[in-house]
Amino acid sequence: MDGPRQDVALDEEDDMVIIYNRVPKTASTSFTNIAYDLCAKNKYHVLHINTTKNNPVMSLQDQVRFVKNITSWKEMKPGFYHGHISYLDFAKFGVKKKPIYINVIRDPIERLVSYYYFLRFGDDYRPGLRRRKQGDKKTFDECVAEGGSDCAAEKLWLQIPFFCGHSSECWNVGSRWAMDQAKYNLINEYFLVGVTEELEDFIMLLEAALPRFFRGATELYRTVGKKSHLRKTTEKKLPTKQTIAKLQQSDIWKMENEFYEFALEQFQFIRAHAVREKDGDLYILAQNFFYEKIYPKSN
Repeated sequence: MDGPRQDVALDEEDDMVIIYNRVPKTASTSFTNIAYDLCAKNKYHVLHINTTKNNPVMSLQDQVRFVKNITSWKEMKPGFYHGHISYLDFAKFGVKKKPIYINVIRDPIERLVSYYYFLRFGDDYRPGLRRRKQGDKKTFDECVAEGGSDCAAEKLWLQIPFFCGHSSECWNVGSRWAMDQAKYNLINEYFLVGVTEELEDFIMLLEAALPRFFRGATELYRTVGKKSHLRKTTEKKLPTKQTIAKLQQSDIWKMENEFYEFALEQFQFIRAHAVREKDGDLYILAQNFFYEKIYPKSN
C-alpha cells in the first residue's frame, strides 16, 4: 500500500533512509538487532521488508511500490529498512534523493556452510522453529563428497547477485558481467560495506559517520551485542580441508571469493583512514580538515 503523506518538509537528517539489503547468514540478524535496540533512543523507525518466500528479486510493479513507499512515507522517516532483497537502483525511477545503502558480506564458503546447517538445525535465535531441511543429518563434508545439490558450488553464487541487482544477468551463475556490476555498485552505490569477521569495526565506522542512527551502537555491541545478539547456527561442523579445496576448484568460488576480497580491501582502506590504533584498541579520528582563506571578508 502507499504510505500516508504529509506536506510538512523534513530537515535533512530526518529525511534520511537507510536500506540494509542483508545477505543471508552474514550476521545480518545480529546487526539488525542493534538497530532495533537503538531506534527508540535515537528516534528513527526500523522496518523489515518481508518478501514472499524470501525472494530477493521484486516484480517490476513491486519495485515501483517499494520506491514510492520509501520516498514518500514521511511518517516513517528517518527510516532503517532491512530485508533479503537484491540491490535496487532508485535513480531508474526518477528519484532525486536516493536512500543510503549499507551491507555486510562474509567469506563465501563460511557463509554457505552456515546456511547449510541453518536449514537443517536452525539456530539459537528461534530454536523451536522447524526448518526446511530438518531431519537431514548429513554433514556438509558428506554432502560435498556425494555431490549433493545443497552444497554445490552453484550455491555459493549469492553475494554477487545481491550487490549486482535486479538485472537478469545478475542471477546468471558465474557471470563475469554480474561480478563487475557488483563491484561497481559496491564502490559507487553503497555508503559502507563491512565483513562479518570484523563486524564491530563496521559498527564503529557507522556510528562515527551516521550518528543520527548509530549513536551508541559500538558500546551497545561491545557490552551487550556480542553476548545476546550473535546468532549461532546449531550443530554446525566445520568442513575439512579436503572439502574446502574441492569447492575452491570451481570458477564460481573463485569469482565469489574475488568479490569478497575486493569488498574486504575496500573496507580495510576506509577503516585505515578513519581510525587510529592505540594499545590494541581502535579510536575514531577527529575531524582532520578545516576552512581558511575565506573571501570576500566579512565586515
